[in-house]
Amino acid sequence: MKKETVDVLIIGAGPSGAVSAGILAKNGINFKIVDKERFPRFVIGESLLPRSMEHFEEAGLLDDLMKYGFEKKIGARFLRGEDVCWFKFNDKFTDGWDWTWQIPRAEFDKAITDSLESKGIKIDFETKVESITFNGSESLSVISDAQGNKTEVHAKFIIDASGYGRVLPEIENLEAPSVLAPKTSMFVHVKDSNKPEGIEGPTITFDVLELEHWFWMIPFSNGITSLGLVAPSDYFPKNDSYDKESFFRDIIRRSSYYKDRFEDVEFVFEPKQIIGYSKSVKKLYGNGYVLTGNSSEFLDPVFSSGVCFATESGSLAAKLISKQLKGDVVDWEKEYSEHIAWGVDVFRSYIQDWYSGDLQEFFFHKEENPEVRRKVCSVLAGYVWDKNNPFVSKHNRAVKAIANMIREGKNS
Repeated sequence: MKKETVDVLIIGAGPSGAVSAGILAKNGINFKIVDKERFPRFVIGESLLPRSMEHFEEAGLLDDLMKYGFEKKIGARFLRGEDVCWFKFNDKFTDGWDWTWQIPRAEFDKAITDSLESKGIKIDFETKVESITFNGSESLSVISDAQGNKTEVHAKFIIDASGYGRVLPEIENLEAPSVLAPKTSMFVHVKDSNKPEGIEGPTITFDVLELEHWFWMIPFSNGITSLGLVAPSDYFPKNDSYDKESFFRDIIRRSSYYKDRFEDVEFVFEPKQIIGYSKSVKKLYGNGYVLTGNSSEFLDPVFSSGVCFATESGSLAAKLISKQLKGDVVDWEKEYSEHIAWGVDVFRSYIQDWYSGDLQEFFFHKEENPEVRRKVCSVLAGYVWDKNNPFVSKHNRAVKAIANMIREGKNS
């Protein structure tokens, strides 16, 4: 069996693994990156947040990504019947990027890996991790390529950026139940043949159909639009053999705003479903490894936090590993786990407030407070580590307090 020795083995070449690779390369670290798929490949998570743009830039990927003309996302619109709520990223509390992208992930992730390869970074696609054995912080991984050829990879550190593959959580028994109530998403890509001109056409929108049922509409620059529904899992048929296309067309008809635009459009593929998508883990790191992106925790798609956490964790993991391999002491609990967990906790509280109705109460309140809106907008832009923002530092009670004030005003 072929043998290889590296400082770091990265499992997964999506946004988290790619950002890690770019930063490790800048720091002169010897690493190997593998992915079980051949890119381009379909994956969900098509709406980014401005915070991620900083990570693409520091990883040396941004200039190449700018060339592709992905749809620019300047904010997000929320609908509930006749109520409309807009958040624009150029009007937020925290300094940072004022825009990002909404992207077909197959094309976007391929653009990222093409950028890495153009810099001389080799990616072993169609390569699976068969096993991992740890001896202290050292690891021995057996990987196999598409032809079944196996290689032993000796590494000082592993970054698990495997996403829903969740390689190390399974091997190391790290899986843990999410505290969020189980939800299911169903989604499809359509040919947006009725796309209107002007700002309406590319505007990403979340349409609240019921308190816990919301419909997404994410237009891409290539003429394709992503449509999806998130709802409690018991809303969907338990028998997987049902007619998913007819079921999804009924979902489209539930949206009074979008049914005319999308009722008869052509589906690019049969609607897909992810049941009980929220994931968690017992810990984010261990002796000789770190979990990043969806291999650690996935919350909910409502505020598009997935890629934000993927790039945040991938960037931070690569920086700390580079620091440690150069002889510096790293406190992984304080410098990594507590940092990532804070951001997860902030977004988790906003997701819980969304489904409880508290956040929706604020979103659709007519007499808005511009300063409060700017602070909430910073959270929605991914700046969940800015503790100067009281809607970050007091995230567990800030939204509830505002919602209660609004309800009291209505009742007075």
